[in-house]
Amino acid sequence: MQNIFTTFLMKTEKQELGQKGEDLAAEYYRKNNYVILDRNWKCYHLEVDLIVLNEDYIVFCEVKTRSYTTLGEPETFVTPQKQKNLIRAANLYLTRRSINKEVRFDIISIITKGENYQVHHIPNAFQPKW
Repeated sequence: MQNIFTTFLMKTEKQELGQKGEDLAAEYYRKNNYVILDRNWKCYHLEVDLIVLNEDYIVFCEVKTRSYTTLGEPETFVTPQKQKNLIRAANLYLTRRSINKEVRFDIISIITKGENYQVHHIPNAFQPKW
């Protein structure tokens, strides 16, 4: 029998799908020679799904995972407000860690159908207006 505490800790299907998408995105970056610096980095109300590094860039990535596309491709759900929040979070991250490296904002869009999935990497998906 579940008590109220274990019920509270259980993830919803949407949360599990999002977690699976973030795992797939992290694996995608690893296979492409990026170093994972942080996952689900939070500061105040801001969050960045993945922060990764390669020779040229520090990349702040939003991961969008869907099991269907009837409402649109997953990347279309990265709204202008979400972009602003990612830029704010990146600024805080860079300042707090004293990182001086070229910045890029990516979106990884994932569509899952059971055990099958399609990863679509959109490098430099949007530009900040520093």
